Amino acid sequence: MSGENIASEAFDGFLDMFLSHLKVERGLSKHTIDAYGRDLRDLFEYSTSKGIGELSKVDKELLSQYLSELAETLCPRSRARKLSAFKGFFAFLEKENFLDGSQVDQLQAPKLNRSLPKALSREEIEKLVSWPSPDTTLGLRNRAMLEVIYAAGLRVTEAISLTLSQVNLPDRFLKVRGKGSKDRIVLLGDAAHYYLELWLSKGRPALVVGNSPNAVFLNKNGQSLSRQYFWRFVSQIAVQAGISKASPHVLRHSFATHLLEGGADLRAVQMMLGHSDLSTTEIYLKVEIEQLKKVHNRFHPRADDTDEF
Repeated sequence: MSGENIASEAFDGFLDMFLSHLKVERGLSKHTIDAYGRDLRDLFEYSTSKGIGELSKVDKELLSQYLSELAETLCPRSRARKLSAFKGFFAFLEKENFLDGSQVDQLQAPKLNRSLPKALSREEIEKLVSWPSPDTTLGLRNRAMLEVIYAAGLRVTEAISLTLSQVNLPDRFLKVRGKGSKDRIVLLGDAAHYYLELWLSKGRPALVVGNSPNAVFLNKNGQSLSRQYFWRFVSQIAVQAGISKASPHVLRHSFATHLLEGGADLRAVQMMLGHSDLSTTEIYLKVEIEQLKKVHNRFHPRADDTDEF
């Protein structure tokens, strides 16, 4: 067996252990785990193309060179994710005593320009969520989905993986499993509660087949919805409703922004969004500040007063 094959088999073994660690101990989503796996396989291919087949010889200089080359084709956010995968992988190998200090953790992630999230106006939200007609089974499902996503600020994965056992209609809340398998309680407003109850009692039973999962929202074949379908569905509804751009994530942004505009406490919004770090939620506060500035500059009598005292 050639040295290259030995190195490849060793890498595959370490990668399998790391990905299993991410799933079992870290509780990361399949989407994230698959992305990390692709990133690390790309790194191994790159290192072998440079004549380096042993993980112990993959140092920060090689990684820095690799990331610099990726800068020609990838945005900072994508490169930051790859670096996160690399750091996590080598830290795991060191912790398990498969590798001595690699100094990979000393690499700096590319700076990210955190753009303000786009939020739809309340009028646009009303137009979007009320666009599907609840007179058909799929129309009722679509109306219920949009109402619930906006009312609860759900991520795509949270919405498509929502199960019947996570729904509490009498008390009007959902028990949502978010990132890192962390559970949180989100409340349902009147409209979301009404259409979800109608969907579960009248619409969903019409789609159930023998092997249907216990997912709240099913496709026309009685199976779970995919992430790709969910994103495409929201975008198509937005176009039909005459709204320029919308996605499940825009609905989530709108949920947070509208809460803050209404005077909600930032930490309460953090809990409802399922953010582990308050700084992640603070970006929504910037949206509110920008909107307040626009209102102030437009309507305040001394907003444009430049006289010096």
